[in-house]
Amino acid sequence: MAAKTVGKASPKGADKGPASAKGPVKVAPPPDPFSAENRKQLALRLGLPLVIGWVIAFLIPGWIPKVVVGVVTAVGVGLLVYAVRYANKAKAVAAIVQGATQTKEGRAEALAKLDADFKKDDTAALFAKSQLQMQEDPRAALKTLEQVDLAKVMAPVADEARAQRGMIHLMLGETDEAKRLVEGIDLARHKDARTRATMTAIIAEAWARSGQAKRAVELLDKIDDGDAAFAEIQPQLLRSRAFAHAWSNETKQMKATLKRLAHLNAQYLMGFITKKKNPMGVAPRGVHPLLEKEAFDMLMRSGAVPRRTEMRRH
Repeated sequence: MAAKTVGKASPKGADKGPASAKGPVKVAPPPDPFSAENRKQLALRLGLPLVIGWVIAFLIPGWIPKVVVGVVTAVGVGLLVYAVRYANKAKAVAAIVQGATQTKEGRAEALAKLDADFKKDDTAALFAKSQLQMQEDPRAALKTLEQVDLAKVMAPVADEARAQRGMIHLMLGETDEAKRLVEGIDLARHKDARTRATMTAIIAEAWARSGQAKRAVELLDKIDDGDAAFAEIQPQLLRSRAFAHAWSNETKQMKATLKRLAHLNAQYLMGFITKKKNPMGVAPRGVHPLLEKEAFDMLMRSGAVPRRTEMRRH
């Protein structure tokens, strides 16, 4: 992710850059559909309507209402069983992946175990495999995520797959592909605030870097990126905001966002500098000229990089 002022520069072509500038980007596994918060939502959305349905069915004479409610109940129980099984698989996968990302050998061992213990189309295992592969080969991680059948998995899981694939495409500079994927995400389906915020950051960056910066700013404004609950994903939220403000010609807000990123860790600014490869080995291109200049100047003032880097840059 040459200096000009933010003005009429078109974001067309501003579609190259990594998703993160510090350390390997990890693809998170999908949210647990049977977490405490989701159990509560499931009870309200499934249990309460069924109870009401049975009450009404018994108040109406005849067998037809009872059969209809019975069928609906069976479907609901089937969904519940699916959620429980998925949650149990997710826990088993997490146990395999935990701690395996630290070494190449550990990742290889975890990948082998995932292949041996789970079916090739197991969604939880596919997310875990992509997380491990991201450490060394984003393309392999992307190919793994593409095996998740978006038409067959639950809608929230399909959204997560779209978001994670979109994130990798952004990291690889493939903005058009990222935008196509994020357009299929429905944020209203996600009640978990952190999951929704993570997806918001990915969607907003894809929009900002493909000519819809104002739309990206409006979306990001719905998230309080200073909330302590979003501490882990704050760099991603701020990165998206920096792109959105730059391409919206909001210079003051862009600079303020870069300062916040630098305060967290000056190395995050590397993601906007085109002359330096990020840790994934991808040379970002197409960053807005002023965004790059401000990020570079701020990085130099921080002293976070050797002086020789500055000499190469100029």
